[in-house]
This record gives sequence, C-alpha cells and structure tokens, in this order.
Amino acid sequence: MELSSLYVTVIEPSKVQRQIIKGHLNSFGIEQIEEFEEARPALNHMLISPPDIVLSSMHLPDMTGTDLVTQMRGLEALQNITFLLVSSETHYRYLEPIRQAGAIAILPKPFSREEMGFALRSTLDYITDFESENDNDDYEALNVLIVDDSSLSRKYIQQMLESLSIHSIKTAEDGSQALELLDQGERFDLIITDYNMPNIDGKELTEHIRTYSEQPTVPILMMTSEQNESRLAAIQNAGVSALCSKPLSYNTVKQLIEQLVTDF
Repeated sequence: MELSSLYVTVIEPSKVQRQIIKGHLNSFGIEQIEEFEEARPALNHMLISPPDIVLSSMHLPDMTGTDLVTQMRGLEALQNITFLLVSSETHYRYLEPIRQAGAIAILPKPFSREEMGFALRSTLDYITDFESENDNDDYEALNVLIVDDSSLSRKYIQQMLESLSIHSIKTAEDGSQALELLDQGERFDLIITDYNMPNIDGKELTEHIRTYSEQPTVPILMMTSEQNESRLAAIQNAGVSALCSKPLSYNTVKQLIEQLVTDF
C-alpha cells in the first residue's frame, strides 16, 4: 500500500487553508480528497464512504475538532479512522481531549510538508498492520496492561496493540485498579500507562511496581502530554522504561514496544 492510495477527508472552514492542505497531500501523490467546511456534512459523508484519515481544524462553524473526534469514536463505522488535527490552537483545554481521544498527530499552523509526511506514513503503517492477516508471532503471546482514565484513549491504544497482533490485553481506569490486578496475581509482559490520572497517577504506579510488586522489572511505557521539564525528569527517575508524548504516533509506539520486548 502506498501513500497515494490513501483516501482523505479534509474539514477546514478556510478555503485558503484547504488549498494549502490539499497541495501538501497532492505532493505525496494523494488525489482522493473530500473537502468540507463544516463537521456535520463531513460526518454524514464519512458514514457512507469512510476515509482512511481525517484532517480537521479545531474551530469549525458547527462544532470543535474535539467534538468531532469524540463523535467519531462513538460510531462503530468511524471509530478506527485515524484523526489528524491541524490547528494553531495551543490551549490545554482544547488540546488535551484531542490527545486523549487518540489523534495520530497535532499539526500546528503553519506546518511543514515533512511534518505532514510523518503523520501520513504513520497512518499508512497503522492501516497496513490493521488489515494484515499475518500475525506477529513475537507479539501475539504478550500479555499487556493498559492504564488510562480516558475510555477513548484506552480503546485507541487497544486498537494500536491489536494491529500489532497483541490480543491478550487488560485495562484499568487508574493506578489503583492496576495495582488491584497486580495484587491478584496477574502477570504482564508490558504495562502502558498514562501519567495524569486520579487516585494513583502513572508516576506513583511505576514507583510502587518497581519497589513493592512481584514484577519489579516489567517494562513500563509511560504516556504523557506533560511539558514541565522537572516533572518529566521525575517520571524518568521513577523507573519508566520509555516515555511517549501524546498524541501517540503509531510508528513511535510500534518501535518502542519492539525495543522494549527485545531488551527485556
């Protein structure tokens, strides 16, 4: 499968911005492009003809990009479609729900062709692995725990893992639930956890596992949208095996899991 075979939906109220986005897509050989100014007509069309990827602005005339991706994740026909936000928005209140809902990337305005290319290639790899009938013997025996207080994020991560032929997956809504599973004797080959969670956060969960659990060496992949350098350093010092920024890139997650499984 090639980049040129991707079917893309672009939702952007500005005609100028739509032309810029379309120009970048065309430069990768992508010609199958549907353009919309508003979200609702785009949603209706996607239900009839689901695209491979949606590129959307944050602020649309009828809803926000956050509303759009949330609605997509609630519809069976659209829940697996990759979502790419194109926005100059920097406010945490708008961006965090997008990260939690499983956007494959957030491109700033203006963005470079290279930045778009990275997101498109990640989408292509995700689709290729998802549709492949060849199971990965190195991964299918893995037992993985996902810890995240966002149900949308848990579902998105699970879909990523299933694309890698990982099907033995347990989930927990926070660190407290995760510790309950560990205390019950559940054993995992990999733990993927969010950082910001109620009750017991990812850092506290990692410290407990490393100090008190019967699986102190289990690989822990921490996901976070945290930008504070001192907090990031504290997370690293807690004993995480790898740190991954939200929104999660499929290729990044794939490479990290491959590295962690090989190392451990």
